[in-house]
Amino acid sequence: MAQQTELSRGSRLTRIRIGSAPDSWGVWFPDDPQQVPWDRFLDEVAASGYEWIELGPYGYLPTDPSRLADETRRRGLKVSAGTVFTGLHHGPDVWDRTWEHVSAIAGLTQAMGARHLVVIPSFWRDDKTGEVLEDATLTPDQWRQLASQTERLGHEVRERYGLDIVVHPHADTHIDTEENVARFLDATDPALVSLCLDTGHYAYCGGDSVKLIETYGERVGYLHLKQVDPAVLAEVRAQDMPFGPAVARGVMCEPPAGVPALEPVLAAAEKLGVDLFAIVEQDMYPCAPDKPLPIARRTRAFLRSCGA
Repeated sequence: MAQQTELSRGSRLTRIRIGSAPDSWGVWFPDDPQQVPWDRFLDEVAASGYEWIELGPYGYLPTDPSRLADETRRRGLKVSAGTVFTGLHHGPDVWDRTWEHVSAIAGLTQAMGARHLVVIPSFWRDDKTGEVLEDATLTPDQWRQLASQTERLGHEVRERYGLDIVVHPHADTHIDTEENVARFLDATDPALVSLCLDTGHYAYCGGDSVKLIETYGERVGYLHLKQVDPAVLAEVRAQDMPFGPAVARGVMCEPPAGVPALEPVLAAAEKLGVDLFAIVEQDMYPCAPDKPLPIARRTRAFLRSCGA
């Protein structure tokens, strides 16, 4: 409560750079009839008061660097990161396929002047159908492959594109709970692998974001700001619901209605004394096209009230 009181008195978060992402407009795929067009997203994210955005799924925004630079510049927007999906626990056999996916996105990310690449592990079950794709628990050898191949990715991305990778713990992946996140961090080189702490996904999987920041602060290189509706989460857990249907049910909610409280998270991140992006992501695929803009405006106003 002390942190919340301090922030409510007008404390400024000078090291936190706030942004939003296509995810907050219900965008999960490069092309989907249920999603708003990319130009509407750019118009509305700028109108909401955000300066920074992520690329979202590769191919949703224009992939020609010159065109994308023009489209973002004239709206007063800048890119903070790109996003890639990986299954690196499968070992060297998937490297070539992984790198083909990563290199195109890393190239565009670099061209847009960003410095971060968000790395999301592959799902162990289909996020729409719930079909189990592989065991939810990694073997010791798969953990070793995950650590070593992620370090390799961090090295290659930095050497070739000058980007830092930030690995994103995510529901229905193998990097999810406090135990698994700690195991992953302890197994990887801090010089090559940092963390994208998504406050919503971490809460969804039972984690405490403030505790993680206080324990592994030197590993936190990026933030996604998100909240979970505890009542809906209880239903999701009771029904063992896959992540996609859980989102459609409304498990990720508009701040400040859910958990974790974002004021203490932002205060803990500010205390690290480093510059951090904090990108709002309210998963809500699919959603009505007129729903995101009012939420985005209210969320930006809320974060300003927190000093961000």
